[in-house]
Amino acid sequence: EVQLVESGGGLVQPGGSLRLSCAASGFTFSYYRMSWVRQAPGKGLEWVSSITTGGGTTDYADSVKGRFTISRDNAKNTLYLQMNSLKPEDTAVYYCARGWAFRYDSRGQGTQVTVSS
Repeated sequence: EVQLVESGGGLVQPGGSLRLSCAASGFTFSYYRMSWVRQAPGKGLEWVSSITTGGGTTDYADSVKGRFTISRDNAKNTLYLQMNSLKPEDTAVYYCARGWAFRYDSRGQGTQVTVSS
């Protein structure tokens, strides 16, 4: 059974940083491209970032480019999202997903990120 478990969310002030993690199990993590997507209150799902199997290629939504960094540790079966210079508009539930951008087949339960003073 595919399991994706996000952690690391919380309340942070504007300009602050958070690092999200996603622990993967039930499949061969290193075989799959992975992504982060998010959903803000009252809005639809938004793609945030994606990474290839070896981590050599990454892509970002324009809204987070230069502030967020996606990475992975295949030895630990873990996906990361380093978020810096956070803005109130980054407030959302963040999900890790197995696949590239919206072409994913599994998604975790999500972790809440709230950016507020």
